[in-house]
This record gives sequence, structure tokens and C-alpha cells, in this order.
Amino acid sequence: MADTNYDLIVLGSGPGGYVAAIRAAQLGLKTAIVERENLGGICLNWGCIPTKALLRSAEIYHYMQHAGDYGLIAQQISADIDAVVKRSRGVAKQLSQGVAFLMKKHKITVHMGEGKLTAAPNGGLGKLEVKGEKGTETLSAKNIIVATGARARDLPFAPADGKRIWTYRHALVPPEMPKKLLVIGSGAIGIEFASFYSDMGADVTVVEMLDRLVPVEDADVSAFLEKQLKKQGMTIFTGAGVEELKATATGVTAKIKTKDGKTESAEFSHAIVAIGIVPNTENIGLEALGVKTTKGHIDTDAMCRTNVPGIWAIGDVTAPPWLAHKAMHESVISVEAIAGNHPHAMDPRNIPGCTYCRPQIASVGLTEAKAKELGYEVKAGTFPFIGNGKAIALGESEGFTKTVFDAKTGELLGAHMIGAEVTELIQGYTIGKTAELVEDDFIGTVFPHPTLSETMHEGVLAAFGRPLHI
Repeated sequence: MADTNYDLIVLGSGPGGYVAAIRAAQLGLKTAIVERENLGGICLNWGCIPTKALLRSAEIYHYMQHAGDYGLIAQQISADIDAVVKRSRGVAKQLSQGVAFLMKKHKITVHMGEGKLTAAPNGGLGKLEVKGEKGTETLSAKNIIVATGARARDLPFAPADGKRIWTYRHALVPPEMPKKLLVIGSGAIGIEFASFYSDMGADVTVVEMLDRLVPVEDADVSAFLEKQLKKQGMTIFTGAGVEELKATATGVTAKIKTKDGKTESAEFSHAIVAIGIVPNTENIGLEALGVKTTKGHIDTDAMCRTNVPGIWAIGDVTAPPWLAHKAMHESVISVEAIAGNHPHAMDPRNIPGCTYCRPQIASVGLTEAKAKELGYEVKAGTFPFIGNGKAIALGESEGFTKTVFDAKTGELLGAHMIGAEVTELIQGYTIGKTAELVEDDFIGTVFPHPTLSETMHEGVLAAFGRPLHI
């Protein structure tokens, strides 16, 4: 086939890739996108979106089982895991079709197949081969953005088989409902699946290698979450590891080394391995072109440039944090730079993180411990949800909002929340951090009543010794 020339080729159509293509088209660049599987990538098809659909079903099921707490009567409550999964897959399909529509709307050419860089632009035209169902075609472009994402990391001694030992992809379409589930890893993925399957009726055990759950979060959040999950009936091991994992015809046998050095053997029906990700950098031509990587992840500068002129990289294939919204923001930065504009670099401290377990977790910026480690004189304050009228009315009074300020300047260093709908609230603090607001700005802001957002106001007041409702 004859070469097809573009201003920009995007390799990968996840949140970073498809947003990059859209922004490029808006800026007048002739753009193509290459995707080997489904438009929308992992996030829309096998990650962020379908997991939230599953968690919504579990949340409703939980409320139905506790209808009496709200003065309601609901009898003979049951769950159909196949129907729950079917709904989740339908949501993912709808979003993927939405991306396809956006590609057509913006006149972005979609090439389905395996993409491989064969020549770097270096001031001219780079080349990328695409192997699809109709053969191989060669595309050319002045700039190429690598947005190939990542995949689940396997246990080296027990690779996932999809039957008894699962990654997140298997857990999204389970062959059966687990009765006794082992979750290895307590990051966002592990804890979300632990929460989902626990609420759906499974007996769940979580094993975390580090000394606390969700270890990237503030220590107070970790402690509160562990207390809540145990209250919900989960078994939690921290500072522990799985030394052996064997699948059988009827279940999984695990040897768990606990923090006291003892080894316990336990039987489970299934296991989910959620111990991190592996970047999709193999076999896409990076080595031959001399693109630098660190532990497989592509090295980039603040504008998402690699060390090879004309090749850019965004999202999970680059450095952490590995979050869809980070990839989307990087996509805009990189395309603006390609177009000759002057975008602002992204400050990693202003990237919020969200975990959609029950209770939800959301945070932005430095933890209290990290702020002190960096030498800040800290003012920190915590406000419990039990002091918030809306939380009590909702029957969701377990949780808190914590803020961390620089005592000398009043700068918001970090905010940490656990409780109902905090993933929707954290953006208020994120805007404040991005705008470099200080405590007087937050204190002087009028928060509507009655809302959960009032806990954000009180969290700031608490840091300065003047909370109103505790």
C-alpha cells in the first residue's frame, strides 16, 4: 500500500490517545489513530468505566439489603451476577461506540491493527507500520504519540489462568461468582474488586505486602479504611505476602506469610492478582529507534517529549501516577506543544486520585507524613462526616475530610477524604491547589447547605483550630 501522510499519528486509543487525536484535529492537524483492539482502550473497555458500572450495581444491592435503615421494606433480595456483568459490558460498549463517533466527527482516520514504529521523524517524517486484517500498511507523520498503556502484572510463580487466578480483566467477566475470594494487592484496583465482590456476597481476604492498605494514601485514610472493611466482614493482612498460589479444579490454595513471619495455608475459590502494571512497550519499535525507558516505562520531559525528536509518549506507558485523567491532560499538553503553542507543564502534586470502594477514597497533593518529610511546618485538620447534616440524612456518616496546610504560607499542601461521594468532591480542592489558593480563600468561600461539600469547608477550618460543628 502507498504511504499515508499525517501531521500526527497516535498509537493507542485509550483516554490519552483518543483525547490527543481530538485535540489535534481541533487544532487543524491531519490526524490518525492506531488501535489493536477496541476504541477507548483499557479504561473504557476493561478498566475505569466497566468497574464503576459493577460497583454501582453492588452499591444498589447493598442499599436494598439495608432498606429497613431508611424506613423501607424490601424482601427476597437477590443478585444475578450474569445480569450485573451484562450491564457493565453494555456500558463499556456504549462508551467505545461514543469514541468511534467522536473520531468520525473530528475526521480522524482510524487504523485498526498492531502498530510498530519503523522510523523516527527527526525533523522529517516518521513511519509506523500497521498490521491489520487486510494486511500491512505504512503510515507517515511529522509527529507520533505513543499511548499504548499497560497491562496487569502477573505473579511470576502463578500466572493468571482466567479460571481460578484472575487479573482485573477476568474479574470483570467472571465465569462464576466467587464464594471465597483472595485479593492480592490493595491499590485502587485490588480494593475496588474486593469491595465489589464483598458487597455481592463473597467472603473476601485482602493481602497487602506493605504495612497498610492503599499505601499511597494518607495513613489516617488507610487506618480508617481497614477498620471499615473489617467491619464489613473482610479479612485483612498487611505487611504480608503470598508465597505460593496454586490453582486446582475446585479452587485456589495459597500460602500467606504474615507480618509476624508465620506462614498460613488457606483455601479460596478464586484469587485476583492486583500487584501493579507492566507497560506495553514491547514490539512497538522503541528499542531500534533508541527511545529511552526506565523499567519499561518511556522517559519523557514536562511536555511529554521522548529523547527522540518527533516521538512523544503519554499515559500509563510513561511514569506514574498511572491514572486515566493524567493521560488525558498529558495528551492536551503534548498536542499543544506539537502545534507550536506554549502549554503549562503539569504539576504531579495537583493530580487527584480516586478509589471507588465503599467507602470511597479521594485525595490530592501531599500526605501529612510526606509534607513533614519534605520539611514543611504543617497545620493539619480533620472533620468527621458524623458532624455533617447531609451525611447523617443520607445514612452515610462514616468518613472524614483531612487537610494539610503549610503553616507559614497558608498554602494547601494536600487534602484527603474518605466517605460517601468524595470522588465527586475532591475536585474542589484540586482547583484550589491548581489556583494556588491559601486558607483564607477556602475559609472565605460560601459552601451550600446541606451538602457533603461542607465537610471540605470544615476540614480547612479544623486545620486552623476553628471548626464549627465539632
